[in-house]
Amino acid sequence: TAPRRADDGWPAAAIVLEGARGTPFLTANQAQGATARVMLAYDDGVSIRYFEEDLRPYWRRDGSTGREWLATADADGTMRIGRARAFDAELARDLRKLGSEEWVQLCQLAYRQALGANKLCADANGRPLLFPKENFSNGCIATVDVIYPMAPLFLLLSPDLAKAMLVPVLDYAASSRWKFPFAPHDLGTYPHATGQVYGGGETGIENQMPVEESANLILLVAAICERDGRVEFASKYWKQLSAWARYLEEKGFDPENQLCTDDFTGHLAHNVNLSAKATLALAAHARLARKFGAQQRADELELTAHTWAAEWQHAASEAESTKLAFDRPGTWSQKYNLVWDDVLQLGLFPLEVKLMEARWYRKVQNPYGLPLDSRATFTKSDWTLWSACLGGDREDFDALVKPIHAYVNATPDRVPLCDWSDTLSARKINMIARPVVGGFFLRALLDAETWKKWYSRGARGPLAWAPAPILATETLVPDARSAKLEWRWTTEEPAADWFSPDFADAAWQRSTGGFGSPGTPGAVIGTEWSTPDIWLRRSFDLAAVPPGIVRLSLHHDEDVDVYLNGILAARVRGYTTSYVTVPLSPEARAALRAGRNTFAIRCHQTSGGQYIDCGLVTLSAK
Repeated sequence: TAPRRADDGWPAAAIVLEGARGTPFLTANQAQGATARVMLAYDDGVSIRYFEEDLRPYWRRDGSTGREWLATADADGTMRIGRARAFDAELARDLRKLGSEEWVQLCQLAYRQALGANKLCADANGRPLLFPKENFSNGCIATVDVIYPMAPLFLLLSPDLAKAMLVPVLDYAASSRWKFPFAPHDLGTYPHATGQVYGGGETGIENQMPVEESANLILLVAAICERDGRVEFASKYWKQLSAWARYLEEKGFDPENQLCTDDFTGHLAHNVNLSAKATLALAAHARLARKFGAQQRADELELTAHTWAAEWQHAASEAESTKLAFDRPGTWSQKYNLVWDDVLQLGLFPLEVKLMEARWYRKVQNPYGLPLDSRATFTKSDWTLWSACLGGDREDFDALVKPIHAYVNATPDRVPLCDWSDTLSARKINMIARPVVGGFFLRALLDAETWKKWYSRGARGPLAWAPAPILATETLVPDARSAKLEWRWTTEEPAADWFSPDFADAAWQRSTGGFGSPGTPGAVIGTEWSTPDIWLRRSFDLAAVPPGIVRLSLHHDEDVDVYLNGILAARVRGYTTSYVTVPLSPEARAALRAGRNTFAIRCHQTSGGQYIDCGLVTLSAK
């Protein structure tokens, strides 16, 4: 069929293979062992909006076309299938040395899902950038606490991809856009990696994850540098990493009422597992500081980390386990973050603490997994496979993996791997098809020989990523965030020329934008709108046409057509959860003029929240 939107109906294809004299192919050829190849391909053209650039998929980085790649795949098909099978077999053999067949099967499932839930692009220098999507949770792109659980797969197999998953968010954190002393949570809503949208985005701190994300990035950068045997990757971001370490020194041991990665459980003060992560991150940063020659700072951080670890044991420990929160006796939770003590060989927490945890987990686990904590019967399978590694005992590991394998086999929900499920019913709760299952491979990072073998085989290119295309934004025509602006509007379909600059809109209603329903993320509502469609018009004056880049400042939920002076400026489908910059069509950019200009907008809504507002901004290099 002709190219069309992915959500424009459900395309179907039928493949018919005939044998001799019209008999079914398999019937006619099965005795001879004949094979047939069917090739299916998907090309999204432009993959990711990365700040002010549209990135193409990685396979197009040298100008290759789909036809060329299909021809190559067909010509090399037998060879590539052979390589894939050999890779599968060798990796499975190595994993079987470390865990049960159940774990190996879980890893085989997780491998393809973790890769499939990421989009691999090339930057302006042809270097890889890896963008995970929060499938079934909130749709964020490059979420740090999704990168953290998925990281073991990439830390095991690919030096380049391990870095590629961090470069976008680290570059964002190093830009003038990010104002906070802690690390970002995300880069936007997939496929727009244009700036954080979670927890107040770039403006508020109430629903951020400051300790969580700061510690996550320090630990992951430290792991890459440890495996590389050098610290060059950290050098570009040393200012940010050091700032986050200072934040953890102040806030990390006894966390305030913050969210952590398990945000579906709500805010939690005095979070014991989060405290352990902050403690380990300080020790990891100390090791990096020492390699950079900052010996005094390294000594200070190491002393703090060891002091905290001792205080943590005293404050968190009960008879058989450790608490959920320091101020909640009689509770417990999975301490999956402790595993980084062994991954990085930091030596902060005694073996007996980890073995005590593992014994407790075996005691309280259910038929389909170990609950996340004492508050409910649901679990997170990625974290359980981390918790299973605590103490390093093979029997404990296999015993804690077994119920997760049982869940995957027994669940009545026919969906991809779900990482948030109930341990009694084997039913999914949410969080399906997410990349976090890359965390199933963490056990392999605890075996030095296995990690070294596979990491050394992975692609390792130069540290030559292009600068993030983050430009300074200046308001040209304000939107509802900075001004109360009057629009003409109607919810009744107007005449066909409604977008013309000369259209007579005097009969339309007049009120203040933006237009939408209460509770829509990122909305600044001046007028409530609840119908399926709305048409808007507003005129504005410009003293002069600015040079350089002009873009729409647009927040739409859902589909929107924007006209400027009667010319289609942008047609965007789906929705955003914040204001984003959208390129003007060349024709609309040329139509912008000094004096009077006119916006005309149609927005169409199907379900959920709804909102529409628009302005103009100019972009320039910083």
